[in-house]
Amino acid sequence: MEIRPILSALLRSKTGAFLIAAQVALTLAILGNALYIVQDRLAIAARPTGTDEANTFFIRLYGFREGIDVAAMLDADLAMIGAMPGVEAVATANMAPLTQSGWNLTVQPNADPDAEGTNAAFYFSSESLVDALGLQLVAGRDFTPDEVQVIEPSLANIAPKHAILTKALAERLYPGETDFIGRTASLGGGDDASVFEVVGIVERLQSPWAQLGPQAEHSMIVPMRQLEPSAAYVVRTEPGQRDRVMREVEDKLTAARSDRVHLSTTSLSEARANRYRADRSLAWMLVTMVSLLLLVTASGIVGMASLWVGQRRKQIGVRRAIGARQRDILRYFLVENFMVTTLGIVVGVGLALGLNQLLVSQLEVARLPVQYLPIGMGVLWLLGLLAAFGPAWRASRIPPAVATRSA
Repeated sequence: MEIRPILSALLRSKTGAFLIAAQVALTLAILGNALYIVQDRLAIAARPTGTDEANTFFIRLYGFREGIDVAAMLDADLAMIGAMPGVEAVATANMAPLTQSGWNLTVQPNADPDAEGTNAAFYFSSESLVDALGLQLVAGRDFTPDEVQVIEPSLANIAPKHAILTKALAERLYPGETDFIGRTASLGGGDDASVFEVVGIVERLQSPWAQLGPQAEHSMIVPMRQLEPSAAYVVRTEPGQRDRVMREVEDKLTAARSDRVHLSTTSLSEARANRYRADRSLAWMLVTMVSLLLLVTASGIVGMASLWVGQRRKQIGVRRAIGARQRDILRYFLVENFMVTTLGIVVGVGLALGLNQLLVSQLEVARLPVQYLPIGMGVLWLLGLLAAFGPAWRASRIPPAVATRSA
């Protein structure tokens, strides 16, 4: 089939063709960036925390009278929870992953005041947080009981002697190295720096804030018990027992003392849902927007193709009368639509890259991977052909006598 007659016909109806091409270009620009943002947000929301999420919960209590024996209270609670049916492990904890509240300190590879520091989530527990969270210890060991430091709330400086780091934090502190056990690092630098020894490495432990970048896995654990008038525990249960154990732990902790108020109990699954609710909402909003935009674009193509068919009924009849087959008429309109869609796609690629550059500079969105543009191009080519097929099929079914007589 020659392209020149189709091009001539398009130039005679260039306003409609350019409008459809512009609509396709705008759709591609939005589609490519929206698909990437949706995929990126869903991938972020699915990042593993390194914990046994399905079977772990975090409970915090507060409201104690002054002068109580905090250490004895913590020991009694731990013994009671640990003895409950279905409990695998329990530990005190100052915070838990994804809960969006906790401690954050600066860690350096040494105490040099000029050394580059890294912000890290600062977990501490007087028991095995590795067991309580179900972490994977990939090198070194867990803490021993004699390494646990007991500090008073009034103590200004925290000076741990031992720490377990995540693999990501260790690689950030000691780039290019693979053996981290026995290395030293410090909290802060200068004369007030607290130097500690790395005794273990866990594969992953996400911070409470789950930042979007690699710093989400910059976490450390130290063996420490803080004697504040409060209590917070991480509990890991046997598979399928979490919800029952959560209820029973709440009841028993509330009944054990009358001088404390239950503040919150959160499963790590609930914490994940809360942390990423906005990301999932954004993804669904973009999916809805793109779906509506594709529907509008398809409607525009159908409308324009139907208009062209109506305007060319006489031309169709003449071509049929001199021997054109139904498939020739069908192919004519499909090729015509393909040319218009291709023009829009060419312009749309430039718009997509320009829009992504704007998003990168203004919203810190990652640069659009090249593979998303071919996906968007393919979607729009297919959409254009499917949208034009109905009017083209109807045109190919017009009998020559009817077409010429009605014209």
